[in-house]
Amino acid sequence: MIPNILSIAGSDPSGGAGIQADIKAISANGGYGMAVLTALTAQNTTGVFGLDLVAPPFVRAQIQAILDDIRVDAVKIGMLGTAPIIDAVADTLQPLAIPLVLDPVMVAKGGDRLLEEAVVQALRTRLLPLATILTPNLPEAADLLGRPQARTRAEMEDQAQALMALGPRAILIKGGHLAAEDSPDLFLSATARLWIAAPRLATQNTHGTGCTLSSALATQLALTGDTLRAARAAKAYTLGAIRGAARLGVGHGHGPTDHFFDQRS
Repeated sequence: MIPNILSIAGSDPSGGAGIQADIKAISANGGYGMAVLTALTAQNTTGVFGLDLVAPPFVRAQIQAILDDIRVDAVKIGMLGTAPIIDAVADTLQPLAIPLVLDPVMVAKGGDRLLEEAVVQALRTRLLPLATILTPNLPEAADLLGRPQARTRAEMEDQAQALMALGPRAILIKGGHLAAEDSPDLFLSATARLWIAAPRLATQNTHGTGCTLSSALATQLALTGDTLRAARAAKAYTLGAIRGAARLGVGHGHGPTDHFFDQRS
């Protein structure tokens, strides 16, 4: 049976990140994608120029409309924006036993802050305890912990352990910001600690990679029921999407990945 995957996130009109990337990644990984919008952005590959947040009651109404009618096999959560939106999402999802992938989107690829620092506490206390797996990059992990950004693998391990103490059942902390020749991610759960290695690709086509990875992970988690296996598959898929992006010609900044890289002739 094809799994139904719900993404709760913001919109990227350029198609490289947010809901648009999520739907593509879910579809490419074999799922049926659904979307609850939390924000509209005015952005492209060069930056974010405007943000219009959806009212929390309407976020709640969107989620409830889906739950009232459609089986949901996994949820991916991306950009939320405010504490009231976080509360609306947490209140609606908390009673459910659904795998939840939390991508704590705080800063866009171009450096624009999408989540104000005052909101981090709500994210930390309301949603981290609900997460099946948390997928922060190094700046996001540092923000969640109120620490300096990890610079070494040892510091990544220490921060992953600290994040686990906040409630997620597993962590996939992404090491793309390390000053290293490779791009290592660390998977940590109660039963496993594993580095998932990948080569560092010389490319600017990395817009929406966090959205892509977390949505692929949610789909693979629904398909397999195995968090580590899903993380490995999502990492491999995202690497392929980055490699395939050279065939695209989208924008003048951080270009998007090619979500359907393996389906083109």
